[in-house]
Amino acid sequence: MGLSEYVQKQAPTPAPTQGSGVARGDGVIPGARFRTVFPAAKKALIAMAHIPALPGTPLYEASAGVAGIVRHVREDVAKLVDAGFDAVMFCNENDRPYLLKADLASAAVLTRVVVECAPESIPFGVDYLWDPECALAAAVASQAAFIREVATGSWESDMGTWSPDVARLLRNRRNLGADSLAVFMNITPEFASSTGRRTPAEIARSVAVSSLADAILVSGAMAGDEPDVSTLASVRDAVAAEVPVLLNTGAKASNIAAFLEHADGCIVGSSLKRDGYTWNDVDPARAAAFVEAARS
Repeated sequence: MGLSEYVQKQAPTPAPTQGSGVARGDGVIPGARFRTVFPAAKKALIAMAHIPALPGTPLYEASAGVAGIVRHVREDVAKLVDAGFDAVMFCNENDRPYLLKADLASAAVLTRVVVECAPESIPFGVDYLWDPECALAAAVASQAAFIREVATGSWESDMGTWSPDVARLLRNRRNLGADSLAVFMNITPEFASSTGRRTPAEIARSVAVSSLADAILVSGAMAGDEPDVSTLASVRDAVAAEVPVLLNTGAKASNIAAFLEHADGCIVGSSLKRDGYTWNDVDPARAAAFVEAARS
């Protein structure tokens, strides 16, 4: 099921206020794109469809080829849909070390995988580590409902220093005719730290206004690491109630209740895998247990 079908499922829209959302002549509607993607979810549960290393990357398995990547991801997506998640998000998680500018082969294969493995019954999103323009292009080509990226700020990281260009990203979204595509913005990216001194709450409050984030994401120090609950709570308190705030890393069946007291949903990957190891395949029992814990 593609983006256009979700656009038609309009959620109730609050009066426009300052912050992120769909543009109107008298302002913006915070979180409107998010609620269009998740019109009925009390707490949105988004499961990661981790893509094995793409061609040309150090960990690419040439013997399996692109067909093997597609087969692996398709099997994982089927398990995640059966577990009852509200959406899945495709990501080139194993393209370590990560690029800040995607190459053409990676963009092409990422898009092929998304198109061939996209679920028919729930929304899906795209993430490319760490190139927002690649994620946008793949999302437009595959009719994804949302993307996740580090879109704002200036960072020192394991990948070097980088400063994404959110103005260019959102202008390109407009120019590509993808106004309904939601952009989830990670304000505490893994493997990186801000070059400034603002707290996550201060950054979130500013980004929600200046950068029109459709959702604010809070992460731990690395993939699979949970942030402090207090950090997520401070971010939730810093932005308008209509602006969605999601836990981006570290979600587990054992801790998700505490995080969902403050978050509007979560993105989860590692804890759904066999033995809780990021690079393994999805364990159906773990996936089902997580959904049960999050819904209870």
